[in-house]
Amino acid sequence: MNIKSVLKMAFQSILSNKMRTFLTMLGIIIGVFSVIVLISIGQGATASVIDSISSMGSNIISVNVFDRRKSFDYKDLAEIERLQGIKYVTAVYNSNATVKYDLETTQVSVTGGNENYLNINNYEIASGRPITPADVDYRNKIAVIGSTTATDLFNKDNPIGKDIYLNGEKYKVVGTLQEKENSLMGDSNDILVVPVTTLMRQNRTSGVNSITVQANSAEESSLANDNISAYLLKYFEDEDSYNVFSQDQMLSVMNETTAMLTAMLGGIAGISLLVGGIGIMNIMLVTVTERTREIGIRKAIGAGRSNTMIQFLIESSVLSGVGGIIGMSLGIFASSAISKMIDIKFVVNPVVILGSFVFSLAVGVFFGLYPANKAAKLKPVDALRYE
Repeated sequence: MNIKSVLKMAFQSILSNKMRTFLTMLGIIIGVFSVIVLISIGQGATASVIDSISSMGSNIISVNVFDRRKSFDYKDLAEIERLQGIKYVTAVYNSNATVKYDLETTQVSVTGGNENYLNINNYEIASGRPITPADVDYRNKIAVIGSTTATDLFNKDNPIGKDIYLNGEKYKVVGTLQEKENSLMGDSNDILVVPVTTLMRQNRTSGVNSITVQANSAEESSLANDNISAYLLKYFEDEDSYNVFSQDQMLSVMNETTAMLTAMLGGIAGISLLVGGIGIMNIMLVTVTERTREIGIRKAIGAGRSNTMIQFLIESSVLSGVGGIIGMSLGIFASSAISKMIDIKFVVNPVVILGSFVFSLAVGVFFGLYPANKAAKLKPVDALRYE
């Protein structure tokens, strides 16, 4: 058996009906395209989330308080800061507010924090000064603003020393923050930070519901987590009154969730590959019927059963293989374009790409077996009589 001649005949047969060939390959193209795009976007989103969380530091611990019977007083933060393994502690109070300066008005995310907030969240002062312990103790109405907020309110003017109105209350801008990369939560520079005690008083809130803690190092994060949990259990006497979780725990949960979602999307896309395989089997059965006399002639002049079977298997494999290559190319291009559009990390997994191509070939071979076997079983006499 001459492989070269068999391949040549296979390509001639495929190219003899270009429209039918294209429509047959379309199912495989869409299947491979969908697998690569969906998995790539899923893995890209996962990588972006991990990078965003990791940028905050693996030694960050978040505490949420749920107990409505007993509030956590701001003064008790000092007790947490004295626990072993802890470097910084800040209470966090978030709200949205209308901020006005002169004739400019904008909606901004307002965050209440103490003197440690900027350090914990990796913000650096561009000009002016940060929040000080005195600002927190005396509930001073001062604000530190991000670069986006500064541009929205002051355009190119220097905001330091200017008065702004936060939901009608006058605050003085004492500092601006250096520009920071955006996170998945939105624009990291569209922020306005004020003393947490000032914001809590303005919103008539006394208890602390959210606390962010920075451990001395990633190695001491587990120790700090355990010490905080033990302190809060003693404070509230009920484990359901609070929740303590570290960045490592958050990363683990996010990894599990996104991996499950990516696998589900890949499975759904894989179904379209199987549908494409059914299309190949259907067309190959039609081809066998159309070429019955040709098969009879070839068998009459000495072509064996294996030759006939291999020829039709090669034809189905070529259909699925070429479709797989086109689907891969389109999938990589589309993944790159979509990643840029939705601003996530572009991830190309060679295993996924190679796997989808191999799977498309396997689909072609599997669904080509029955038509090939049918062609191989034809008797020369019956095939030559076929009209």
